[in-house]
Amino acid sequence: MGIIAFIIIILIASVLQTSTGFGFSILATPFLLLLFKPSEAIQINLILSLVISIALIMKIRKDIDHGILGRFVAGSVMGLPVGITIFMMIDIDRLKLAVSLIILLLTVLLVLNFRIKQNKKRDLLVGGISGLFTTSIGMPGPPLLLYFSGTNTNKEKLRSTTLAFFLFIYLVSLVIQTIFVGTNKTIWISSLWGLPLVLVGLYLGQLLFKWINQRVFRIFTYIILIFTGIYLLLESLV
Repeated sequence: MGIIAFIIIILIASVLQTSTGFGFSILATPFLLLLFKPSEAIQINLILSLVISIALIMKIRKDIDHGILGRFVAGSVMGLPVGITIFMMIDIDRLKLAVSLIILLLTVLLVLNFRIKQNKKRDLLVGGISGLFTTSIGMPGPPLLLYFSGTNTNKEKLRSTTLAFFLFIYLVSLVIQTIFVGTNKTIWISSLWGLPLVLVGLYLGQLLFKWINQRVFRIFTYIILIFTGIYLLLESLV
């Protein structure tokens, strides 16, 4: 059952990541935490997410907003060390509870048509929060997704800019996790088994992306965020 669950998790999360530009960590990490230790689940997620970003970046690089990307990277540099400190000190259930409440609160604001104006200071702040989320729970996506949705960013720009940022943040976070938390054989063997599933997900996700219009894309975004928030909330309370 564990193997079947792993296959389903990685395949669906890969399709989601490829078709929307986010979602692998949002969907995979909570479920991987059921199968692996926290450090193992996070590092498997980081490795496979990095592979997806590398595979897609050349094809979609023309839609990247380099100004926003640079500010995200600069902001994340401040958030990364804070995140790994939190991971090493705080109970994982408390961390999941805090993240779930943040995701649900901000998602409700978006559903209620809350809007935020994009500017340089907010780019830096969002990048910092994303960096914190990456090294603490392996989920950089929610802050970016909520921010881009609130600023009404089109799906091509969202997908390309987030994937380019993920290429940086996943690599740096994996190095930080390995240095400060350590790694093991289970992480790398599981990641190796996940690679073929990621390749299948890349192909299916590219096909799906062509059929998603902006309205469906936004509704899909809300569903993913609400699902993730509720799941993390329940997980933290059990």
